[in-house]
Amino acid sequence: MSTRRTFTGGPTVADTRDASLLHGHLSLAGRLDTRFFALLEALHTTGSLHKAARTAGYSYKGAWLVLDTASNLSRAPLVSSASGGSGGGGTRLTEAALDLLAAWTELQTRHAAFLHMQEAWLTEHTAVGPLLRRFAMKASARNQFFGTVRALHRGPATTQIELDIGGGLTVVASITTDAATELHLAPGSEAIALVQASEIVLVSDFAGFRLSARNQLPGTIARIQRGAVTAMVGLVLPGGSTLTASVSHDAVDALGLAIGQPVTATFKAYSVMLAVAA
Repeated sequence: MSTRRTFTGGPTVADTRDASLLHGHLSLAGRLDTRFFALLEALHTTGSLHKAARTAGYSYKGAWLVLDTASNLSRAPLVSSASGGSGGGGTRLTEAALDLLAAWTELQTRHAAFLHMQEAWLTEHTAVGPLLRRFAMKASARNQFFGTVRALHRGPATTQIELDIGGGLTVVASITTDAATELHLAPGSEAIALVQASEIVLVSDFAGFRLSARNQLPGTIARIQRGAVTAMVGLVLPGGSTLTASVSHDAVDALGLAIGQPVTATFKAYSVMLAVAA
């Protein structure tokens, strides 16, 4: 009977994906991958092929098939089955399978360390790292504009930040002064402005009026996508940036919005959230 082993290796590739700029697929011999070893580990833990198959996302038949194929290629059985008795029944990993699982656990740790080392090089020695870091941030806000702080206007309670987003356009954000201090915002620093599509009001004709909204970005309608409740209207801004507004179907019809039509996207400075690199 095989000796019970505990596998407590380092973080798996899946564990590091959210925090890393680099993602790597680790497999052995081109076919033994994360899912296969999840099956082995679950089998080692539970002693039940039924439970292990469910844990790893296999059918019972599929689990047996992949184990049989791996056993044939390794020229040594990877599992052994036992009926009930004093030692209990179930399915257990053989020493060959335990050695394979131990090697996989160690390789995961080495692989994660390798990716971490390459990411450090990418960030410190190339101009690509900061670009990828901006792509890595995941937020629900539909509109995300990268820019450079042009000016700050600090007040006792709130601070207004002018962010140059290129194309001759500026986005103004109004945040608490404490938040501006915590983010270490200063002229020349980089930040990302996030704006929900629902916070944007489209204006097709000002009719001689001026709006109080601090942000007013001119653009041209590039797409109109009607949904069940609202329509997503995409604008191309000067410089090539895009902006999406969520408006009602009635508003689309009332304004006569159409592809190629010039409109102005307006939103309040309080609707802008800022993000900076940690």
